[in-house]
Amino acid sequence: MHCLARALRRVSGPGRRWGQPQKRLQRLGSGPCPAPGAAAWGWGLWLGLALGLKEAGEEKPPPPRGLSRAIESSRDLLQRVKDEVGAPGIVIGVSVDGKEVWSEGLGYADVENRVICKPETIMRIASISKCLTTMAVAKLWEEGKLDLDVPVQKYVPEFPEKIYEGEKVTITTRLLVSHLSGIRHYEKDITKVKEDKEKANKALKLTRDVKKSNQEKELKEKEDKDTEKNDFAKAKSEQNGEAKGRNLKPVKRTKEFEHEEYYLKEKFENVIDSLKIFKNDPLFFKPGSQFLYSTYGFTLLSAVVERASGCKFTDYMLKMFRDLDMLATVLDDNESMIYNRARCYVCNKKGRLVNAPYVDNSYKWAGGGFLSSVGDLLKFGNALLYSYQVGQFKNCANKLLPGYLKPDTVTMMWTPVPNTEVSWDKDGKYAMGWVVVEKQQEYGFCRQQRHYISHTGAAVGASSVLLILPEELDFEVINSGLVTPPRGVVVNIICNMQSVSLNSTALKIAKEFDKDKLA
Repeated sequence: MHCLARALRRVSGPGRRWGQPQKRLQRLGSGPCPAPGAAAWGWGLWLGLALGLKEAGEEKPPPPRGLSRAIESSRDLLQRVKDEVGAPGIVIGVSVDGKEVWSEGLGYADVENRVICKPETIMRIASISKCLTTMAVAKLWEEGKLDLDVPVQKYVPEFPEKIYEGEKVTITTRLLVSHLSGIRHYEKDITKVKEDKEKANKALKLTRDVKKSNQEKELKEKEDKDTEKNDFAKAKSEQNGEAKGRNLKPVKRTKEFEHEEYYLKEKFENVIDSLKIFKNDPLFFKPGSQFLYSTYGFTLLSAVVERASGCKFTDYMLKMFRDLDMLATVLDDNESMIYNRARCYVCNKKGRLVNAPYVDNSYKWAGGGFLSSVGDLLKFGNALLYSYQVGQFKNCANKLLPGYLKPDTVTMMWTPVPNTEVSWDKDGKYAMGWVVVEKQQEYGFCRQQRHYISHTGAAVGASSVLLILPEELDFEVINSGLVTPPRGVVVNIICNMQSVSLNSTALKIAKEFDKDKLA
């Protein structure tokens, strides 16, 4: 009996109260006519239940042996990021070749009630919502229900036709999904937006000029075979030039979360009603000529999806989530009971952590209105990666199921669009609902830029990133029939505090897992 008790302690662990069931056992083994062996039967029942709980997944299996180093180094990096910014809670999920290999929560989902973060914690995913909406657009386009290149008024006549500088202009779905429509973001002042854009362009030009000057100096240094003194002087000059380039201060921009429209509290019954916020405002530029990141452009996009699909936008999205097995991804609805939902936090003017203000995100479901978990977003990333790669596995074509989207569709989505830019990743260009960084290397034995796809998110009381690092597929390996898609690393990080930059952290973590995977 004592041996069995010790076994139960090992099974149940120090955090479980295993003594209470003994009272239930005594009741099972006693009574007016106790049967022989009833006590043993009770202990057996309890042991079975305890083992069943153990097998039900209360404790996760140890990480894959080959990825232990990547997990430890990534955990350390994530903890440092969390500590540096003072985030209350942060959750990460990583998959390698379609298999979730690491998911963990650090800190608190609810500081006041000391609820810790865990892999199942649900948070605002902010602008990663744009990626979800883009998949809906792509699916409708594949099915022939949506034309990307006709005026949006074909689907949403409630949105007025636009005139820019006396000329009638056309906004299409393709322009909306790449932020080329000219529709404003939260800033209403056209003059301020144009001034900021001019300053940013000047700063970018200056940076490029410094870089070009440095390259010319490098070439000149290689050709110059003067004295060691002259060589040293040139090297010193080059270092000064590089320092100037590094010390170029970014353009001072208005703080994103100072805009009043971030804090709307009005509940909109449908996406058509939410168009009233911006539909009568003038365009900031001629559609197609410039890039301006616009969440309101995606609000209009949600109306297009609604009309093209023939059902409410929210219903269509929830059906798509079911198809993708993303059962924890829901609307950011304040009234609904959503289990494992984290609280949102901000820092006040004194730098103290406080609860985020109440907001209603029904005006921007498509651009920043969904909640999700890291597990769901890993499924989403892998569904896209599988769709992107499955066409390359010719020898396995008969065995593999088709992707949710066709390979050519994902290729179109992940092709950088001219005239676009992104502030959070200087190496990237905007495509269709995603930021794409293309493979590039300028010099031998120097920095290698990998091909990856990502999107960040910033909302009231939340920050997020979803990054996909596809494997550079080898032709012989593909045709061997020994591997199947998806091949690559997917990283998702969600945080319950706003203004936390996570893109570079996600890329570093993805490269760590990619390195160990190939080792």
